[in-house]
Amino acid sequence: MGMVEHRRALRLALNLPITVESIGQPELTLHPRIERVYQRVHAAEERRGHRLTGVLRDLSTNGAFVACEPLPLLSRVIMRFTLGELRIEAIGWTLWRRLEDCEIARALGVPVSLPRGFGVLFEAIPMETRLRIDEMVKQAAGLA
Repeated sequence: MGMVEHRRALRLALNLPITVESIGQPELTLHPRIERVYQRVHAAEERRGHRLTGVLRDLSTNGAFVACEPLPLLSRVIMRFTLGELRIEAIGWTLWRRLEDCEIARALGVPVSLPRGFGVLFEAIPMETRLRIDEMVKQAAGLA
């Protein structure tokens, strides 16, 4: 049975070296009245400060998949990589992870290997970088 694509954003399939660092999140000082009623998602702290090298396997305007040792869910990360002439630095959150390599069958029973790693949703990436990624994705998909 074939796989159905559920992702909303078109993406580039890549095989680029990448550096990822778990950075946690800054402390937030709030007015006491706001602090009483404020709730926030907290970044995972157990790997804060760890720097990993991996392989950027896909990229969209919204996020990316990094093949390497998986970070904990909700790790806040900074990613650094080069795409053509574009040097990219983006901050994001790990929203899913694959704990080990696995293989699945696609259409006609052809197996596909999926590496261990994690998916990142971008929190902060310069707008001009996001627009350039959008152009590259559309060009690769034959939409430009």
